[in-house]
Amino acid sequence: MIIAYWIVAGLTALAFLAAGGLKLARSTEQLAASGLAWTEDFPAWAVKLIGAAEVLGAVGLVLPMATGVAPILGPVAAIALAVLMLGAAIVHLRRHEPPIPFALVALATASAVLGFLAIG
Repeated sequence: MIIAYWIVAGLTALAFLAAGGLKLARSTEQLAASGLAWTEDFPAWAVKLIGAAEVLGAVGLVLPMATGVAPILGPVAAIALAVLMLGAAIVHLRRHEPPIPFALVALATASAVLGFLAIG
């Protein structure tokens, strides 16, 4: 079960690290111009906060399980990321955009389930 967790959590962490890093590194205008039109509906600080949450969630998926220090935090981080992506899916649905975050909800949920099975 631990190998399955590392595969799924690794993919999930990479996706969230990339998405969050992008939100932290670019301005709201640059993000909107690159196709993230939803950023126009949010203040810049909120977009940066979402990016920081995604990066911290990615680190939380990997670091506790890798170090063995409080490994329960790995699946907890996965749950937090799934909740964050459910919020993103709602935003996309309200804007009549494709609900792309549902794939990330599934990955984060799978990471949480596998994490709980691996530590339990």
